[in-house]
Amino acid sequence: MNSRLKYLVVLTSTCLVVLLLIGSVLGKSSSPEGAYRQLGVYTEVLHRIKSEYVEEPDLKSVTLGALNGMLESIDPFASYLNADQYKDYLKNKDAKKAEVGLILSKKFGYVGVVGAIPGSPAAKAGLSTGDMLETIKGVATRDMPLAYAYLLLQGDPGTSVDLTVVRVRRPEPSKLKLNRVEITYPAVTAKMMPDQIGYVDPETLASGKAQEVAAALENLQKQGAQKLILDLRNCAVGQPDEGIALANLFLSKGLIAYLQGQRVPRQNFDANPAKAVSKLPLVVLTNRGTADGAEIAAAALLDDKRAELVGERTYGDASLRRAITMDDGGAIILSVAKYYSPSGKAIQDTGVTPGTLMAEPDQQVDVDENGEPLPETAEQPQAKNQEDPLLKKAVELLKK
Repeated sequence: MNSRLKYLVVLTSTCLVVLLLIGSVLGKSSSPEGAYRQLGVYTEVLHRIKSEYVEEPDLKSVTLGALNGMLESIDPFASYLNADQYKDYLKNKDAKKAEVGLILSKKFGYVGVVGAIPGSPAAKAGLSTGDMLETIKGVATRDMPLAYAYLLLQGDPGTSVDLTVVRVRRPEPSKLKLNRVEITYPAVTAKMMPDQIGYVDPETLASGKAQEVAAALENLQKQGAQKLILDLRNCAVGQPDEGIALANLFLSKGLIAYLQGQRVPRQNFDANPAKAVSKLPLVVLTNRGTADGAEIAAAALLDDKRAELVGERTYGDASLRRAITMDDGGAIILSVAKYYSPSGKAIQDTGVTPGTLMAEPDQQVDVDENGEPLPETAEQPQAKNQEDPLLKKAVELLKK
């Protein structure tokens, strides 16, 4: 079965699960009886599959697929772990293990790539937003819990992991072998451009990066910067609090974001005027690889009209996740609250859409017969200079 047909089958099954189960999970029915009716439909479908399918089905696999499809339909970052998987998860979740540098979510039942940490083996292999992992260590990722996928990718430094990847612009899967390394985050990039324009690219929003950006901004302003560009493209790593701190560097008042869930009371995050470091005109660059904390910052600056946004709609990932244990020893890892922009949009649901929409070309990386990236096409980040179309547009807007 070719990859396109696989995705059609996966998409169809996922849609069926959504139709059968999402009503009861989200509690949208007007009464408890409505939820029970939804579950009744699901039970009948299972009965029909067991009694009339061309061969005796593996109901354990059917149920697992239904559970994962249900979770993915409401939260692409959710995971269902059985008791053994959850034990492994608890044992390893705080361990400092080597990894390949991928940020993941579920997509059409498979494990999809949100982004790759700059400088990581995944980034050097050219993996980017929208790519899909078909297998990890020979294990199909179809219905694989997201948290378990992370466990498979981790290991001892210097060891490798085999992947089968379906890239955005390649119809057939390709094989990759990535080495596990101890991930280090790149430093903030800052420079002066012509016309007294300061440029800052945090690369990630790992812990402490907002402080690094603050120092970079102060240095640029001392050098005479009169306008600023904040490049948040492919900034998929970072906690929400770093995104809030980043936005606060440019905001001296008002709401930056708020967190709220069904059982999580609303918590407002307001700008602290003492932490603002710049009032200069600002343009922010985003793309589909902008996620999590970077999205919170972008949404706040857009809603406050503090900055113009240029680029692509962001990924959509900003929530508080918790592991909820089950009676059988398993657990579901689920978003229990979402971060909202000042205007009240759930960032995980809608992403952040720039006022000036522009697509940037995808980088292509060729690999050899062993799945290794060729030296001449290994990580060569798009030159962020005047030839960069998004950066060029940002400069044009600032000149106006």
